[in-house]
Amino acid sequence: MSNGGVNQGRRRFLTAATCVVGGAGAVGVAVPFVGSWNPSARAKAAGAPVKYNLSKLEPGQMVTVEWRGKPVYVVRRTQEVLDDLPSLDSELRDPGSEESAQPEYAKNPVRSIKPEYSILLGLCTHLGCAPMYRPDVGAADLGGDAWKGGFFCPCHGSKFDLAGRVYKAVPAPINLEIPPHRFDSDEVITIGLDPEA
Repeated sequence: MSNGGVNQGRRRFLTAATCVVGGAGAVGVAVPFVGSWNPSARAKAAGAPVKYNLSKLEPGQMVTVEWRGKPVYVVRRTQEVLDDLPSLDSELRDPGSEESAQPEYAKNPVRSIKPEYSILLGLCTHLGCAPMYRPDVGAADLGGDAWKGGFFCPCHGSKFDLAGRVYKAVPAPINLEIPPHRFDSDEVITIGLDPEA
């Protein structure tokens, strides 16, 4: 009789121990499995917003920031450039940016939140080449006195002004795209988030 009592206790202990070990094993398998549903760090980085500090960007300079594997041009425009933009309207295909891809907050004559800064996706709207920054006013190879600075696509000759607006009679059909962006302060922008986000 005492022998049966010992076996019963032993049986309960082994059953409980097996349940605990089995439960731990199930959790050990479930955690990596559920974790695999989350995007990888690389995938998160590919779509993550990017911050850039504008404090070292001088008037007339451009920097390229990578966002989602694409180049984003950040240009600090001079007052002279801003004064010249309206004079180009008659030479542009879509001066009012009616057919272009841009957020509502950039649908204005300078296509930006702050007139001083132009934030543009650095891909030609023709076939996706990267246009070159050509701020040199009056460049002979780009139209002489009519050229007020802008972007020139070396692949097929498309030209854009310093607001990213496309000239007439070039292969690119629409203006350069403006990515979502916001100013976190006077010196810091976040590319990939709208102002209200």
